[in-house]
Amino acid sequence: MTPQSDEDEVWRQIVASYNDTPDNGSADQPWPDRENVPASPATVEVGGEPTGAVEADDAEDTATEAQPDDDNDHFIPPPPPPLPKTDALTKASWLALFGGPAYLLLAALLSWPMDPWIVFTAVAAFIGGFVALVVRMGDGPPNDSGWDDGAVV
Repeated sequence: MTPQSDEDEVWRQIVASYNDTPDNGSADQPWPDRENVPASPATVEVGGEPTGAVEADDAEDTATEAQPDDDNDHFIPPPPPPLPKTDALTKASWLALFGGPAYLLLAALLSWPMDPWIVFTAVAAFIGGFVALVVRMGDGPPNDSGWDDGAVV
């Protein structure tokens, strides 16, 4: 026999057994049998000490009694820090970056007449706003970063 014929035979067996059901009874479990947990009565811990076996209804009552007041345990985050102050040039750059394309989109949707100089101005505003923001971004660490500038490669 050639290796090709062996492979063909294996494929025929796979295709023939495609619709067969498994013989073992654990087909309804997506985990192996060794991971099954034995059925045992529920235990409830109160104050760090196990109290032993209890009924299911009692376990729910005990669990709700052991819960502390939820009103006192809520996390209340501190107020966020204020937004950084920006100068007029930065605000104008952001306005040009988003305002130029927004005007072109609005004009196209509302069928406003778009003269060539208006289109040029909107595109130039977009490009100018982008360039202004990139140039003002800086390439060094901030002045308040201290003596340690982190990992240097």
